Amino acid sequence: MTSLSSSETATLERAADAPMLAQVERWAAINSGTGNLAGLKTVAGQLADAFAALPGEVRLVTPDPVESVDAGGKIKTTQRGDHLHLRVRPEAPVQLLLTGHMDTVFPADHPFQTLQWLEPGVLNGPGTADMKAGIAVILAALTALEASPLARRVGYNVMINSDEETGSHASAALIAELAKGKTAALTYEPALPDGGLAGARPGSGNFSVIVHGLSAHAGRNPEDGRNALIAAADLALRLNALKSPDLKVNPAKIDGGGPNNVVPDTAILRVNLRPSTPEAMAAAEAALRDAVAAVSREHEVHCHIHGNFNRPPKPLDAAATRLFELVRDCGAVLGLPPIRWKATGGVCDGNNIAACGVPVVDTMGPRGGAIHSSDEFLIVDSLAERAQLSALTMMRIAERGTV
Repeated sequence: MTSLSSSETATLERAADAPMLAQVERWAAINSGTGNLAGLKTVAGQLADAFAALPGEVRLVTPDPVESVDAGGKIKTTQRGDHLHLRVRPEAPVQLLLTGHMDTVFPADHPFQTLQWLEPGVLNGPGTADMKAGIAVILAALTALEASPLARRVGYNVMINSDEETGSHASAALIAELAKGKTAALTYEPALPDGGLAGARPGSGNFSVIVHGLSAHAGRNPEDGRNALIAAADLALRLNALKSPDLKVNPAKIDGGGPNNVVPDTAILRVNLRPSTPEAMAAAEAALRDAVAAVSREHEVHCHIHGNFNRPPKPLDAAATRLFELVRDCGAVLGLPPIRWKATGGVCDGNNIAACGVPVVDTMGPRGGAIHSSDEFLIVDSLAERAQLSALTMMRIAERGTV
């Protein structure tokens, strides 16, 4: 269908008329850095109230515990905030998953806390684009859809997690559970400033390799020690050498060491691996373990690997391509500039959804930019634009019964 029906036109008008800017300003004024549990609780409460306007059940889901390695090499458990989940019409023939995140990268003590207008229509503030605006678009599109004659054909789950910015470790199981059996999924990371979409994405794994050596006096008997810092540095170089067109490697930090006159007995290497394909991911994991074994043997140290590939690669298969093409075609019907997509090096919850075999477009949010910095901005006119794009995409899926 290349034109709009009267019911579609009415639905799109409702989507555009939603009070999205006021919601963004209210939600972005509350610091909700991933570690700010008090701020996340406040935002989660406000979101629960807002999404309660939709039919179905709204609940706050307890996060899974998250383990990490501290600077001393000890395993610690970190608490995350509750996630929001809404389920509507689970018996409907078409089932969709819409996801977003309430957390930002800005902790409670970060200087970037307030909103300001950079120019008319361009709002600067923490989480404005990434992604309080995306959450407002989800609510606007679904509220409009509920007044459509097609609403009864569509059931949906909405999941707004509290830890996307740190890898969704506390929500990965919830995402996988909700993705089961879905016709398609939409995730509301911000679109590019020109309206473009992220297509294929690499996977991502964050690893901490704990190296246990043996301390000794640096002057009297250094040969009796086993320098964990040197072993960690050697491992960093070996892993860095694994870089290829299908694998990005970033040795990011080494914790450890101590007084100059003591051979260090503990070090922790932090490294990020980004494989472009499932095959590259398997090869990277094997190469990591081989490098650790070689360093352990040659330096006579003991190493322990902590971490995993929490974001699998997201290639564009046939079903995902059809969904992208549907979004593109809906944009054309709405008179938007041509919507294109391209591969990107970033990762998000779209990776996790795609790994469940569900086609997903994960940049359905408004246009914006400079995310993860104090220059972050939202292009306000794109709120209505993207709410209409989402609403029309969902209606067209409902009509087809598939992507």
